[in-house]
Amino acid sequence: MRRVPTASQTVGPFFSFGLERPEWADLTGGGKATGENIRIEGHVTDGDGAPVPDALIEIWQANAAGKYDHPDDRQDKALDPHFRGFGRCATQADGSFAFTTVRPGPVPGRGNALQAPHIGVCVLARGLLRHLYTRVYFEDCGALNETDPVLASIEDPARRRSLVARQTAPGTWRFDIRLQGEGETAFFEV
Repeated sequence: MRRVPTASQTVGPFFSFGLERPEWADLTGGGKATGENIRIEGHVTDGDGAPVPDALIEIWQANAAGKYDHPDDRQDKALDPHFRGFGRCATQADGSFAFTTVRPGPVPGRGNALQAPHIGVCVLARGLLRHLYTRVYFEDCGALNETDPVLASIEDPARRRSLVARQTAPGTWRFDIRLQGEGETAFFEV
């Protein structure tokens, strides 16, 4: 009997032509979305610090008003017809990725506890048998970050900092993803 890996066991050669959609890296409808347009950029590296040139990064987030375009979000807030809330970007040869999106508003979490503005991230890459899930928070949301129930659940300050993007220029935020080893990004089990 010959065993063949399934899609959940390997990224495989179908990755780029089956999943990559470069236009999905812009969630703003070409800049038409309401709110502050921002750029999230970074690199994906492995445990040795080497770039991962064939990862796929997916993001999902609330709009600038703090509302998700999802039936479970029943908040009385407007949806933005120009904002998708979901994006996908393949890494380049140097492990880099970039998204154009809007800065999300805060959203209610469990028990209506307010969560700081954040972006959900899913990482798919060679060698991963399961996707990795993490979040991007913004360094200038100090008080909201301090009280965010998810961010506060991470006891180690260094691991907590691995989820906080830093501003490198007006409207540009840096968020690097380290898959393992020293400086590993904090990942969540979903």
